[in-house]
Amino acid sequence: MNSIVFGLHDIVEMKKPHPCGTNRWEVIRLGADIKIKCCHCERSLFIPRPEFKKKLKKVLESKTTIIKD
Repeated sequence: MNSIVFGLHDIVEMKKPHPCGTNRWEVIRLGADIKIKCCHCERSLFIPRPEFKKKLKKVLESKTTIIKD
């Protein structure tokens, strides 16, 4: 299982690029489905969470803060 941690407004890289040529996506909604927006052409799409985790390559920029006690 893919254990990459991602959050709202993170910039992620997927395994396959978008047809517009870029491979940078912003996570704009979390839930059972993940909504991502292309950082180049701003097209957005919904992907089921299991499919998103399978297609996710890495997190490029993290906007979330992780608090450890």
